[in-house]
Amino acid sequence: MVQNVKQISENRFRETFGRYYEEFNVGDIYEHRPGRSITETDNTWFTLLTMNTHPMHFDKEYAKASEFGKVIVCSPFTVALMVGMSVTDVSQKAVANLGWSDIKMTHPLFVGDTLVAESKVLDKRESKSRPGAGIVT
Repeated sequence: MVQNVKQISENRFRETFGRYYEEFNVGDIYEHRPGRSITETDNTWFTLLTMNTHPMHFDKEYAKASEFGKVIVCSPFTVALMVGMSVTDVSQKAVANLGWSDIKMTHPLFVGDTLVAESKVLDKRESKSRPGAGIVT
């Protein structure tokens, strides 16, 4: 079990985050909480910041005529938010994030929805190029 507090001295403690390679076990699932409710401002800012010009993400009148009937949250924002939610538990102590795979958007996310995330350890192995390091999938 990962401890999220480290004793610094008598009566003094420091919050800690993340796991070391040895603390990951294949099959473990980490629930990332708290969740995050999406606001219209979140979606609009991210959409404009990334120069995504699809009106489904910011034009209510355009979105009304779509199959969803309303604005949908920009999917890269969903991915970025879920990755961010996982950092304190999964990658806070990582040397580098080597990539993501098998990302699927199974249904739309709307303004006002609350997103929660979880990570499952699929594999782990010692690094071939970096002695003393490991790779967790």
